[in-house]
Amino acid sequence: MPSNTTASPRDSQVSASPNETSLTPENFERELKSLAVKAKDATWGRAARREALAYGRIILLLTLAAASANASVAALSPVFGTIPASLWHAVLVSSALFAGWSSNLHLRRLLLPNRPLAAFLPILAAYVPTVQYVLSSGTVSVSTWAGPRWGPVLIESLTLFPLLAATAACVATELESATEIDEVVHLPRWIGDALPGIGSWTVFRLAENFTAVAESPFSSAPRVVLWLTTRVASQLAIAAAYFIVSPPSRLWLYATPALLHALLLNSHIAGSPWALAATNRALRSDGWVVLDRRESITGYVSVIENLSQGFRVLRCDHSLLGGEWTRFPADPVAEPVYGVFVMLEAVRLVNVPGKAINDADATCLVVGLGIGTAPAAFVAHGIDTTVVEIDPVVHEFASRYFHLPVNHKAVVEDAVSYTDRLVAELSVEPEVRSIVIGRFDYIVHDVFTGGAEPISLFTLEFLQNLHALLKPSGVIAINYAGDLTLTPIKAVMLTIRAVFPSCRIFREHERKGSYADPDFTNVIIFCTKLGKQDADITFRAPLEADFLHSNVRKQFLLPKYEVVDSDFRSTEDVRIVRRNDTAQLAEFHAKSALGHWAVMRHVIPAKVWELW
Repeated sequence: MPSNTTASPRDSQVSASPNETSLTPENFERELKSLAVKAKDATWGRAARREALAYGRIILLLTLAAASANASVAALSPVFGTIPASLWHAVLVSSALFAGWSSNLHLRRLLLPNRPLAAFLPILAAYVPTVQYVLSSGTVSVSTWAGPRWGPVLIESLTLFPLLAATAACVATELESATEIDEVVHLPRWIGDALPGIGSWTVFRLAENFTAVAESPFSSAPRVVLWLTTRVASQLAIAAAYFIVSPPSRLWLYATPALLHALLLNSHIAGSPWALAATNRALRSDGWVVLDRRESITGYVSVIENLSQGFRVLRCDHSLLGGEWTRFPADPVAEPVYGVFVMLEAVRLVNVPGKAINDADATCLVVGLGIGTAPAAFVAHGIDTTVVEIDPVVHEFASRYFHLPVNHKAVVEDAVSYTDRLVAELSVEPEVRSIVIGRFDYIVHDVFTGGAEPISLFTLEFLQNLHALLKPSGVIAINYAGDLTLTPIKAVMLTIRAVFPSCRIFREHERKGSYADPDFTNVIIFCTKLGKQDADITFRAPLEADFLHSNVRKQFLLPKYEVVDSDFRSTEDVRIVRRNDTAQLAEFHAKSALGHWAVMRHVIPAKVWELW
């Protein structure tokens, strides 16, 4: 019985006659064209491009994770110091990556069944600077009650750990897709097996080294570039990058409060004028003000003034580089706050054989500037003074906000390379140091040593450079801050005496407290090129002109509290510190840095450290 319905083209296609599927020239040609199109779609080049995009996204995610890890340590360093902030950082980073990698499937299927995990990455990244600010400053003040050892662990556990774990989980997901692509292009199986674990970790470590905080090339760059290189701004830039690489989502609206806080209320953005004003509004009630601040190659550098007591200090991360009183006239030099820097000037008082050195004819090399207390005094005495300082911002702030005179030779360079070059220039044969004719009557070695001494400046090789540059009748003074109960001071003294046999050591203040307690102090080591058979180092009585109208110099210029070898209470055997053998100093950095942190919290209130 005939049907009343009309067959559609689709139905007619399905019920095609046998002739249409038979092996005719037309059908054969049509089939070839169809196969050609499919082959074109599945070419190796197209699959390779898809693979490159997949692995490119993986590399980008791992790079952002590495940059986040470095930025987190940098952001916590002004509150805890670089070494305490890094103490458990590597363990936490490894744990976060492992947790994210291993829990990838559970996060996707159980916790977030209907949301891509990558959509949460920008939110987590946006909240990192906000939560770190809240926890490290203000009323919460984790650094005060948790201390430098566990404070960074707690803060990063709530900020960096979730971000890295989520990123690692997303990377695992991306690698699963990339492995499927590998199968299309028939890559060897071992590549797909090795890449998820070893490959990801290798990429992360390479990215971590690549994005590590290094010497900034932007010292003369426009203000906007300087702002983008600051610690908190770099965290915001990383968050913005997460927004770019993550799939768009309405969840992003939840990041708005964190971004507004970071842009409007976070006073840690060092390059922003409004952030500086916000910092000073919070500090003025306690009598403090930040005059200027800048990110630099050695850390976060700022000039802080106590309005009520009338003194000014130069800060670098969680340490002080020096200070001077503002309530006393600088005539002819400023009145220093810390007496240890005055003791360095006693190199002029050391009795040397032969004719006394006339100040007008003397030359002095100062390694490490600080605020310039000792160099300013040498210049005031008429001594030709050269200052070597690695950090250009330290020199700029010392010249602008402290009384560092302009009539000195400034060398903004690493002291190791500078002295290497000078010794090579002065040597008849650069390989033979014994024939070098000294260039300086006085050398002052004054670099930061509060738990993070630049070890390269305490090696045998560097001290030999200074020995070569010191005239036969010259005197060197070396400032070292550390705990006399620990091993590094013994190793440093062994190394110094291997180069300068005749030395005497003096501490800043008389020892107080129990003999068994930690003994963190500044010591000044005075040495000459005289042999052991010569008489001990002695000081001439200072004249009124030596004090430069300074009451602090009257009190501290002449060293009083001598340190003897029995005061170094470590029982460990030590060896000379060489460029290729510095482990005995580095292994005590953490313990010394924790002690230095406690000292700094007594010198300057916690609120000043926490608000930057």
